[in-house]
Amino acid sequence: MYGYHGKILKVNLTDGSVDTLELKEDMAKSFIGGSGLAARILFDVLNAGMDPFGPDNYLVFMTGPFTATPVPQGSRYIVSGMSAHGLWGEACSGGSFGPALKGAGVDGLMITGKSDKPVYLFVHDGSVEVKDASHLWGKSTYETEEAVKKDLGERRVRVACIGLGGENKVKYASIMNEGRFAGRCGLGAVMGSKMLKAVAAVGDSKVELANEDKVRELGSTYRVVMEANPFSHLLKEYGTHGYLDMAFQIGDAPAKYFTKALFPVEKVSAATFKETYTVRDYACYGCPMACGKLIEYNKRGVKEVDTLEYETIVAFGPLLENYDLDSAVYANHLCNVYGIDTISAGVSIAFAFYLFEKGVIGEKDVGMKLNWGDGEAAAKLVEMIAKREGFGDILAEGTKGMAEKFNVDLDEAAQVKGLEIPMHDPRAFFGQAVVYATGNRGACHLRGDYYQVELGLGIAELGILQGDRFNVQGRVEMVAKYQNVRELYDALILCKFSSAPITMVCDFLNAVTGWDYNVESLHKTGERIFNLKRALNNKLGVTREHDKMPRIAIAPLEEGGTAGKSPDMEALLKEYYEARKWDWETGKPTKEKLEELGLGDIAAKIWG
Repeated sequence: MYGYHGKILKVNLTDGSVDTLELKEDMAKSFIGGSGLAARILFDVLNAGMDPFGPDNYLVFMTGPFTATPVPQGSRYIVSGMSAHGLWGEACSGGSFGPALKGAGVDGLMITGKSDKPVYLFVHDGSVEVKDASHLWGKSTYETEEAVKKDLGERRVRVACIGLGGENKVKYASIMNEGRFAGRCGLGAVMGSKMLKAVAAVGDSKVELANEDKVRELGSTYRVVMEANPFSHLLKEYGTHGYLDMAFQIGDAPAKYFTKALFPVEKVSAATFKETYTVRDYACYGCPMACGKLIEYNKRGVKEVDTLEYETIVAFGPLLENYDLDSAVYANHLCNVYGIDTISAGVSIAFAFYLFEKGVIGEKDVGMKLNWGDGEAAAKLVEMIAKREGFGDILAEGTKGMAEKFNVDLDEAAQVKGLEIPMHDPRAFFGQAVVYATGNRGACHLRGDYYQVELGLGIAELGILQGDRFNVQGRVEMVAKYQNVRELYDALILCKFSSAPITMVCDFLNAVTGWDYNVESLHKTGERIFNLKRALNNKLGVTREHDKMPRIAIAPLEEGGTAGKSPDMEALLKEYYEARKWDWETGKPTKEKLEELGLGDIAAKIWG
């Protein structure tokens, strides 16, 4: 089989046993890799009522056919399992860990059980060792990465690890590698619940490609395409932070916990940021773009820090009405040190500020005053969250848990299916509101980033075209199609910033694997994966009632780029369900749709 090793290692941390799962070509072709393949593997072992932090839950670290090949921007890996909220969870990260894992001679790891002491896994030469990590427990993510490399005596080792956030089972704890994060769904907390501090990988095993010359030829062509793409240059210059000025103009950047759209953007813009700090670039494995940035900080005892992405600068800036860059940079650094998702952390802290202003909580509850704009208080709360100290123990449960704790209507909690809403305001793009409401992992701006379609980055080959961003009715089928495409990216695995046309993506896959996909059949595979994850969520308890946007994020605002705009979610969801062929009463894909997608066995399990 081209493009794969055909081997997944299954590790039981309870007894330290290791088994090998053979990856057959028909399974690979149906679900590709990454989170698609992980979802099919996990469908049979995840069940409703299972404790996400119990030994029966699984974590799957998975690569894809593009990983560790000459395909540009194919360096990523996926972590999947039951999320900290008991539903489908997945998170993706870049850097070099994915290629290192595949270079170790495996396509992925399937981890279950729970160790009675801290451990880490060392993957190499097609095998895995369980090693003692007692000396690593309590260390930061950065300290852990360096300590594991020192332990193994190999600088080429790449490490994915957790910090205090994961150890203390913060509901939005993340997994770090080389300053990159598999950030969402609390899979770092699942990792911590298993007493698994890190996974290390190294190796030079290469997979055979069906047509390596064609892959390299396509890679050269892609670099020309990327160079001609203005968005690629924006990312290279500023990282994702460079989108902030445009987001402000069109009302896509939320402020004051989703209740405002106007703020002094010039104080936190990418240009201001670059004038304030010395920033240097770095790239993920095999990436010609280099959108990663490092900051010379030299404050608070910290010399250099990873920069703020768009999501983070908004979450710790305008969302808190904080326009002090220094405190936002420091809060981001603390999230990285402790291994905490900056989106969920920022939204949860902003919710606390909102509740403080409304008088729902007070200084006695929090241990301090929470005044809008107080970036130092936000940074202090990040530390309290990671350590689950005082009020931080409540914040660590996320906005849904906070609302339940303080008897606040869930319409005021900025989350969907337990996952906090990202920094793309659903009032700015009604199609994005549909994406959030129906997302398999909850409110997700990457599966898919439909706002990009309405900004002109559609996919003509699939009829996904730009339209009126405030009126997606009659076009909701395009939202579903775009979600399918983004599922493919997380199966292949390909960076969302790739500017390769879908025809080129298809050509890359065929050249790597020797398969005969065309654009339509590849899209159908994305649809299969999306519906598989939906069926798994149905199995875990998701119904139509979970496809809901909270009022705080869609109530019309009085000013800004979305003034007076609010999506009619009932109408949009009905059209979406019809396009998807989902049952309106239960929220399940119909039996006929699942069978059409080659998921007849899945249909039997969720419909009986």
